[in-house]
Amino acid sequence: MEIGQKIKQLRIQKGLTLEELASRSELTKGFLSQMERDLTSPSIATLNDILEALGTTLAEFFKEEKEEQLVFHKEDFFVDERENYTIRWIVPNTQKNEMEPILIELPQGGESFVMDPHSGEEFGYVLEGAVILMTGENRQIVHKGETFYLSGKTRHYLKNEKKTTAKVLWVSTPPLF
Repeated sequence: MEIGQKIKQLRIQKGLTLEELASRSELTKGFLSQMERDLTSPSIATLNDILEALGTTLAEFFKEEKEEQLVFHKEDFFVDERENYTIRWIVPNTQKNEMEPILIELPQGGESFVMDPHSGEEFGYVLEGAVILMTGENRQIVHKGETFYLSGKTRHYLKNEKKTTAKVLWVSTPPLF
């Protein structure tokens, strides 16, 4: 780890000049300049003083950020096959995120799980076939290439009354699946 480069980035993020950081940490501008260029290394006590002046701690400074996964492949998916439907969690561990997308397949006569009323919203895009969106006592047919968008205020689920399998990309916010 290049400590100097990381301190320089923090200093710039805070909008501080070398002189301002030197004043706040009671160090010389020359020492800080050499440290930022990794020409010298601070003691732990000095580093702690610098980080305190930058509004952070040793623990935060050395904390390794795990690189966030942006692209997910088929081998990352989790598949749950049931009698009436198959769900593919296409973004693993989404309970920590704001939304949760799944790919649900409904065979002929298949029905999804029932979503009880909740405070979130849901979006669906029918990729193949057609489904019936059941909201309370209402039935609405959603065909291939069509979408649905609803609040979670009403109990709802999907069903497939066609002879072909239906595939739906279904997104919930917050994660509920």
